[in-house]
Amino acid sequence: MLRRANRHWSSPLGMILRDLIAAAGGAQALLAQLGEQSTDAAAATWLVILGRAVARGEASPESLHPRVATVAIVLLRNEFVTRGVPAAPDEVLIEIVDEVYLPLVRAR
Repeated sequence: MLRRANRHWSSPLGMILRDLIAAAGGAQALLAQLGEQSTDAAAATWLVILGRAVARGEASPESLHPRVATVAIVLLRNEFVTRGVPAAPDEVLIEIVDEVYLPLVRAR
């Protein structure tokens, strides 16, 4: 999922989205609209995946929260927005999943 998102954020469309976010600056209304559109779809997908992991006993039921579900994608987006990278290296994606996401959602 992160690799697919990385390809999207690295594409010409992704570059336009990154430029819009950067240009929005303090325009809270525009930032809110961009955030709502991307977060809702991302949260739904990640919640489905987490729901399956919970059913298998691999993730904690408490992880079924939109903020938890979208942590990995938000961290990836942060790579593009704050670091200005054209594409996140695969090592960054692996680190996000292995060092942040899995420990956060793993069943205790």
